[in-house]
Amino acid sequence: MSRQVSSSDSAMRWATGFFRDRNRTIYTILLVGALLFPSIADITTGGEGNHLVSTAADAGVFVLLAIGLNIVVGFAGLLDLGYAAFFAIGAYTYGLLASGLLSGSPLHQEFHFPFWIMLFVAMGVAAAFGAILGAPTLRLRGDYLAIVTLGFGEIVPRIFRFLGAGSPIGNWTGGVNGIAAIDPPTLPFFLTGPWVGAPIQVVKPFDFSDPIAYPMDFYLLILILVVLSIFAVNNLQNSRLGRAWMAVREDEVAAAASGVNTVAIKLLAFSIGASFSGFAGCYYGAKLSTVGSENFEFIVSVTILIMVVLGGMGNIPGVIVGALTISFVNFYVLTNLPDYASSIASTIGLDFLNKSSGDWIGLHDEVQRLNYLIFGLILVVVMLLRPQGLFPSRIREQELEKGTAEEAVFDLREGSPE
Repeated sequence: MSRQVSSSDSAMRWATGFFRDRNRTIYTILLVGALLFPSIADITTGGEGNHLVSTAADAGVFVLLAIGLNIVVGFAGLLDLGYAAFFAIGAYTYGLLASGLLSGSPLHQEFHFPFWIMLFVAMGVAAAFGAILGAPTLRLRGDYLAIVTLGFGEIVPRIFRFLGAGSPIGNWTGGVNGIAAIDPPTLPFFLTGPWVGAPIQVVKPFDFSDPIAYPMDFYLLILILVVLSIFAVNNLQNSRLGRAWMAVREDEVAAAASGVNTVAIKLLAFSIGASFSGFAGCYYGAKLSTVGSENFEFIVSVTILIMVVLGGMGNIPGVIVGALTISFVNFYVLTNLPDYASSIASTIGLDFLNKSSGDWIGLHDEVQRLNYLIFGLILVVVMLLRPQGLFPSRIREQELEKGTAEEAVFDLREGSPE
């Protein structure tokens, strides 16, 4: 009897903590939503939900990128405007070492390393380049650091574009054509079933490009990678290193005076944040089976930074919500908005707006041209309503809502009792 009462009390305490802990609630909702999403997509599209599942897997890449950038911007307080460069480095690392491209290079030898090994190789290479960027620049602060990272982000895709056919040192990256026919991940076996829309059977060996399970296999893979990344970053945040990052973010001078090696701490933030970007780049190259420099331009870095700021810097579940929100707006709302606008115009009797006349090119094309304007307006409205982000960390939320007040030392002395 006492055991039953004890377990009942434990369950009650857990439930009470669940509803009081905002982050735990968000994690639970996200996990349940991620597990149910493929079924919901199939139901709402009449069994044609593969496109939505594939788009959700692409959104998972941006979740990984946002989690990594949150280490740099949210935890350590460093403004990085070239984060897409590490994304490109991870993707090209996998593309070069898991395709036949290098057979046409001066090396004349192609490699086909397994995806599971290349995940860690891409992480290591991206982390190394993060350290290379950080070592000479992390003594800079604020806008100056942002300009250096911006330059790095502009240089890297152009180097990959330059090292193609016609390069003085040979074709290493495919140039403007990029790298194609990249090897997909493989497994010794895979259990198919209703969760991938197939009968229950064991497939040996299993290739992730197999239409039996595509794109559900990539969706499950990115879901596992995101969950592992959340565990890793949560542990980092609660560790001694995480507390040092936050000390540097709040006051670098005070942190240095307390014995924190600020240069090493910031270098680790850049390196570890870059490793997550390389992690995401490896998956991205495997899923698309192609890598091109146009996929890693400055707009990608800005989009990831928007995800972090909009979701709530320094708070992992907030950053995930921000990444999913921006991905939904980009991949679904803005993509389908021209069709929705045309349909609404026809429904309310304004069909003439859909026809081109003179300088008017038709409502569909006009809305499509204004995509970035509409996207900007959405961001402005959200940030006016929630300047601290959708789900910020408790510290940042208090700073923005209550503010901070400075009081002179002599005022404190006068106000204190004798």
